[in-house]
Amino acid sequence: MTLSITSTAFAQAQPIPVLYSCDGKGISPPLAWSGAPAATKSFALIMDDPDAPMGTYVHWVIYNIPSSAVGLPQATSKDAELTDGSLQGPNTGGRTGYTGPCPPGGTHRYFFKLYALDTMLSISGVGKDQLLKAMQGHILAQGELMGTFTRK
Repeated sequence: MTLSITSTAFAQAQPIPVLYSCDGKGISPPLAWSGAPAATKSFALIMDDPDAPMGTYVHWVIYNIPSSAVGLPQATSKDAELTDGSLQGPNTGGRTGYTGPCPPGGTHRYFFKLYALDTMLSISGVGKDQLLKAMQGHILAQGELMGTFTRK
C-alpha cells in the first residue's frame, strides 16, 4: 500500500524553501499524510539526501509516531522524545531531530520517507540503519515526498 505524504511548504519535486535549510531557520517543514492502513500502530519517518558527496546524508530520523497522527508540525521539537511519545534518533551529523538541507553546492534531492508500521518499536536513540532493521517485517505501507534545495 502507498501512503500519501505532502507539505504545505513545497510540492513534490519542487524546491524546499530557504526557511527550512541551514541558510534559514533550519526548522522542519510541516508534513501531512493520509492513507494509513487500519492496522497501523505507529509511523516512522526518515529524511535523507542521496546526493551528498560522501554518500547518503541522513537529516532526520523519527519513529513511534502515534497511529492517530496525520502529520508533523512545522518546527517539530528536536528533543529525543516528543510529548506524544515519538522518538528521534541521531542524523549523520550526530544531532537529534531535524537538520535542514545544506548542500556544499549545486542542487540536491531530499527524500521524506514515511512508513506505517504494525507495531510500536522497542528501541530508542537509533539512527537510520538500526531503524530500518527494526522495521523489517512490520511495514504495512509507505510513501515518499521529495524536495530539492540548491546552494551556489
